[in-house]
Amino acid sequence: MGFQGKDYPVLLKDVRSQLGISQEDLARELGVSFTSVNRWENGQVMPSKLAKAQIDAFCARMARQRRLKINEDV
Repeated sequence: MGFQGKDYPVLLKDVRSQLGISQEDLARELGVSFTSVNRWENGQVMPSKLAKAQIDAFCARMARQRRLKINEDV
């Protein structure tokens, strides 16, 4: 489940919406700052390669727990 080339602002907003969590909660789950998540969602910066791997792993874990449905078009 890789998200290379995906629209990260849309993906992250969708993930947070489905899980009912804040940017701060997502940042805590990913081990990054609130500012990073905020900038990713606003399209100001793209996540680093490491951050993309963390997002991928988090989304995969949530999908396995059936808490998240990944839209492959994102």
